[in-house]
This record gives sequence, C-alpha cells and structure tokens, in this order.
Amino acid sequence: MSAAIITHNLTRRFGDKIAVDGLTLEVRVGEVFGFLGHNGAGKTTTVRLLNGVLEPHAGKAYVLGLDPLADGPALRARTGVLTESAALDARLSGRENLLVYADLFGVPQRQSDSRVSELLDFFGLSDSADLKVAAYSTGMRQRLALARTLLHDPELLFLDEPTAGLDPLAARQTHRLIAALARQKGRTVFLCTHNLVEAQRLCDRVGVMERGRLVAVGTPTELAARYVQQVQVEIEIAAEHIEAAIELLSHASGLLTARPQPSADQAPGGPLGALSLRVTGREAIPDMLALLTRHGVRVYRLTPHEPSLEDVYFALHAGAAEPSQQEHTR
Repeated sequence: MSAAIITHNLTRRFGDKIAVDGLTLEVRVGEVFGFLGHNGAGKTTTVRLLNGVLEPHAGKAYVLGLDPLADGPALRARTGVLTESAALDARLSGRENLLVYADLFGVPQRQSDSRVSELLDFFGLSDSADLKVAAYSTGMRQRLALARTLLHDPELLFLDEPTAGLDPLAARQTHRLIAALARQKGRTVFLCTHNLVEAQRLCDRVGVMERGRLVAVGTPTELAARYVQQVQVEIEIAAEHIEAAIELLSHASGLLTARPQPSADQAPGGPLGALSLRVTGREAIPDMLALLTRHGVRVYRLTPHEPSLEDVYFALHAGAAEPSQQEHTR
C-alpha cells in the first residue's frame, strides 16, 4: 500500500457553510504530511471525516485501505488521534488515564502496565504518574495526551498542534519522536499545525487549506519555487560605502528594495555596514555582486535567504479576506 490516505472530492457542510469543499488528496505511507490553514479552514473537520466520526455529504475517502464510514471501528483501532484539547479525566491520575485508554484501545492486559510505564518515562511523567491530572500543568497534560495517542502503537497518527503548551525541551523531544516514528518505524503522520517553523522542520510535504479548499500541495521547497519568486539577500560591506552601494544597486535589474542594516562587525579597514536587499530571484544576485565589486565596493559577506514555508503561506493567503467569526467551522 503506497498511500495511507486517499480522498476524492470529499465534502462536508454544516448548514449552508461548506467546511470541506471537494478535497482530493493523497498522503503516502511513512511520510510526515503537514496540513496547514487558519482556524476555520477545515482541518479538524477533515480529520473527523478521515476517522469516520463525521459522514461526508459528497466524495469518498480511504484510510489504510478502509472506508472510514463503513469500517470506522476497525480503522480507529489502527489510528491515533491527538485533538487540540487534551480531553483527559482530571479526576484520575496520569497512570490511571493511560490504563483506561489502554483497555479501550485493546492493549492486552499483560502488556498494558509495561506500555504505560514506558510512555510515562519517555514523556518525563514518571514522577507525577500517580498525581491526579487536575494538578498537572498545561504542558504535562499535553505530554500525557501524546502518550495516550501512542498507547496502541498506531500505524497512522493524526496530530493537532502536538507541541502546543510544551516548553522548548519537550517540544524538541516531540519533534524527534515524530521524525523517528516516520523514519525508523514507517508510521504515517498527519500533522495539523499553525507552527510554520515546525512544519518546515518536520514535514516531507504539506497541504494548505483556505476556507475548506485545498489550495496547494507539495514539499516546502517545491511550494517556495512555485509561489515565492522574491529572495531576501544580506550583504556586508564597509560602512563608508553604504550610500554608494545603494545608489549603484538602484540601477540594477532585479532589485526591488535596498535598506541599510546595523552591523557590529569590523572590517580590516574599519567598521562594517550591512544592506538588506529584496530581489526578484537568485539569478539577479551575481550581476549585483559584479556591479558592486566593479565600482570598488568590497563585499565581505553575501547571504541569500531561501523562501520559507511562512513566505509560501502568506503568499498563498495574500489578498484573501479574513473569514468572519460566523464562518469559523472546525
């Protein structure tokens, strides 16, 4: 099976609001797939459709080769879902929460104690395992919810903002866990996140949703090449040459903007200055460098900054009106 998820024209409405609008998508086995979009874009509704919790009004979906609606219980035994809210029982201890869910997930009783202890240790919750969850911090609850998601060793993970509320160390640990699940164990991860830096770091491919419609799919590099033509360039030169350099570059083909930036570094002949350039593409950079050096401007450092997933995201949403509060459908 090369695809963990296949959808064709998947559609779901709430009244006259179309929450998911003709979604056609394929997620490959073993990849970390990022599902991006603002609140109300249809991400959570999609996850519910893919797990058989909601019925589509049109279209079809197959998840791990199963029909989510017809084969819901069998499918959910093979998937793990981390929702945006932890949904834990605050009256029980952390260990008791996991043992209850181990039983619900069908983990054999002879294995559940050791599996629960293993996950509590991995997420740094062993010392607080027997405290009631009501006493847990937000980050502790999130770690416990992640542990619960992994109890039955699912083939496919749906993670909704998995690092929300985590401190930097716990977030890094979670990133490593997600990467290891995909790279070493062949698990598929469907990652819903607002954290574009996280998505860039973790995801093999991403899909961007806008008001229920899938507007782009690809690797971060592919999407950057497709949707972001501009490149940011930082240049360090002698501070005394800043004004001359700006004047020279103003006549160069491909320059969009040039701004001086502070620099505390020292050049052999005096203090360094810096320029921040925005150019139409990488192909404009060699000619600009040649222009500066030809006129005696010594360049000590030139750093092009490749477009990020954040640049792609905002390029895709440029000019799109923010949805009203009434339009927000999860």
